[in-house]
Formats: sequence, structure tokens, C-alpha cells
Amino acid sequence: MNSAAISPVDPTPTDWRGEVMQRRIKKRYAAERRFKTLGIGSVLLSASFLAFLLFVMVGNGLRGFTQTELPLDLDFPALTGGASASQFEGPNAEANLKSLGVQEIVDAGIDIQYGENSELFSAGAWKAVRSAILQNPNIVEQKTTLTLPVESEIDVAYKSDGSKAAEQIVAKFDNELSTGFNWNFLSNSDATDPMQVGIWGALKGSLITMIITLLMAFPIGVLAALYLEEYAPKNRITDLIEVSINNLAAVPSIIFGLLGLAVFLNIFGLPRSAALVGGLTLALMTMPVIVISGRNAVKSVPPSIREAALGIGASPIQVVFHHVLPLALPGILTGTIIGMARALGETAPLLMIGMRAFIATPPNGVTDPATVLPVQIFLWSDEVNRGFVEKTSAAIIVLLLFLLTMNALAIYLRNRFETRW
Repeated sequence: MNSAAISPVDPTPTDWRGEVMQRRIKKRYAAERRFKTLGIGSVLLSASFLAFLLFVMVGNGLRGFTQTELPLDLDFPALTGGASASQFEGPNAEANLKSLGVQEIVDAGIDIQYGENSELFSAGAWKAVRSAILQNPNIVEQKTTLTLPVESEIDVAYKSDGSKAAEQIVAKFDNELSTGFNWNFLSNSDATDPMQVGIWGALKGSLITMIITLLMAFPIGVLAALYLEEYAPKNRITDLIEVSINNLAAVPSIIFGLLGLAVFLNIFGLPRSAALVGGLTLALMTMPVIVISGRNAVKSVPPSIREAALGIGASPIQVVFHHVLPLALPGILTGTIIGMARALGETAPLLMIGMRAFIATPPNGVTDPATVLPVQIFLWSDEVNRGFVEKTSAAIIVLLLFLLTMNALAIYLRNRFETRW
């Protein structure tokens, strides 16, 4: 060995108390403080934007869960000609109510009590009277006072700032107006009157659509991830499949809407605006995310687990489904949460397959016409009537609660199956 090629070691120790090193240490600490300050500032800025968003949404949306009401005195014996409570009990109650003409009775009561101010009440106020009779048929044999929802412009003026004419009406009847919980918003579907609209139809449509999406995307995505990671040979075809899956995860959602339109509607002839088509379309969009996260989760399982299972006589299938998959399930569920959350908030692909129709009746099956919460919010935000503004914010609150509930369930399942080693 040539000793001349070895550089001599500097025997002089580093002077950590010297002026040069102290300047370097101060600069290092200053850089760390700046980085920490920038990090805290970024977190605070993000939190402030989130707080502002929630404040605006909750402030506007809470009014959507309430409605302005006005009392109406109804002399049922005089207005119905002596109807009996027994007529509205049993299986024929609906038919007898229809023949009674509840809407005409309510209009007559409004004319008697308010005269020229007959436009005070919502066009669907009579439905509240109809529900009250079904709940308590005895009221048709007596005089009673019911609080009914007012017209939309009066409701807006009473809660905030409305038109001049509506504010004059509010000032005139201020002592009689009151605010009650809007049960219609939780039980009704879409309507032309903002006082009668509800979120139940869109919520049920979202629930059915998400169930179909999960049933289609989760098993296929997990099986694809297991095959690609555990069984697929490493060749050009496999590499092409992997690249394609990675690219599909980044494709804009509207492309999947066009694919669903071309395949499910034009080729297979499935019904337009059905939850089945929406679920299948969103499953195509969600599947690549589940495959990618599933492969990463399977890859993170230690090889010793596989070797130990094979060592005690397990077959390759048993190794995968009895040992690898249960250990990888928490990571797979994490990817599923991300994919389903993205699918829940999508609007563009569903608009492409026709899920923007006016749906006044909640769907009863996967092939019935349906809408979903994001599309319903989009449609209400485009309405001219100011009464839909607070309904839009209230629907956003329902969507966020639905998302949080779905994520909380997935996180619980992930923690339930999580294994630490």
C-alpha cells in the first residue's frame, strides 16, 4: 500500500467556541426557527380558511333547517260540512283525505282570517294540515289553530334581509310570526317551492350510489392489487398495466362520466339517471385508487410473515388470504376512504349520465331515477329564488356530515383490523 496516497489527518480539533463556529451555529438555529415559524404559520392559515368556510356554511345553513310560520285558525266542522274523524283512520284514510279537498279547506280558512293577505302562506302549506289530520284525525271535529309555513320571500325577510314588500309584511305580522324546525327539509325531495324542498331524496340516492360503488370497486380493486403484487409475472405487460392504473388514478373525473355514458347507457342500455349507472361510473373512477393503495399495503407486509406461513405448510393461496390480506387490510381501507370520499363529492361524471333530473320522489331501487347530494347542491345553487341560498348551505352541511360519518366508520374498521409488529 502506498502510504503517500493517504492524506494526513488534521490533528487540530474543531474549536466549537470559536467565533466562526458560533456564527455557523447561530445561522443554523435561525434557519430552524424560521422553518418552525413558517410551519406554524401555514397550519394557522389553513385552519383559519377552514374555520371561515365552516363559519359561513354553518351560519347560512342553519337557517335552512328552520322555517318561518304563521298561525291559521281552522273551523273544521264548518269548513268540511261535518266530517267524521273515523273517515281518516285505517287503510282508506288517504283516499278520504283526497276527496275531502284539504287544499281548498286551507285556502278558505286563509281567506276568512287574513282576507287580501292570502299570499302569506307557502303554496304547499296545506300539506302540513294534511299531515296533522293523518296524525290526529280528531281535529276535523273541532276548531283548531295550526302554524303553517309562510311564503319564501317572507321567510327570507324574517330571517335576514328581504325585499321591501316582504319586510313590510314581516313588520305587520311580527308579533304572530315564529320560527320552527323545518322537518320538510329532512323528509321531502326536490320541489319548485324552497319552503317545500327536502334533502331526503338526494341523501337516499347518494347512499344507494355509494353502496353500489363500494360493492363494485372494493372487491375488484383488492383482488387486482393482490394479483399484481403476489402473482403477476414481472414483464412488459405487467409494467404496462401498472402504468395504466397509475394514469387512471389521475384522469379527470369527467372522462369517467363520458365512459359511463358510452358504455352503460349507449351500449348496455341501462336507465338514465339511475343510481345503478352512477354507482358503476364512480366505481370505475374509484378502483385505481384502491388498487394503488392496496398494492402499497400488501407490499408493506413483512416477508417473514409469508415465509413463516409457508414454513408451517400453508399453500400460497392460504398465505395471501389468511395472513397477508388481513395484515394489509388497514392500509387498503385507508385508500378506500380516500377513493370513496372523492366519489361522494363528484358532480361532473354524474351530470354526464343524466343524474341532474328533477327528482320529486325518493328512489326505491337501483334502477329508479335518482339524484345525489353534490348534484342537488349544484342545481339549487343555480336557482334564482333567494330561498334556495340557505337550502344550498344546509345541503352542504348534510353532505359534510354524511362524509364524516362514512369516514368515521371506515377509520373504525381500519383501527379494528390494524395489527402492529
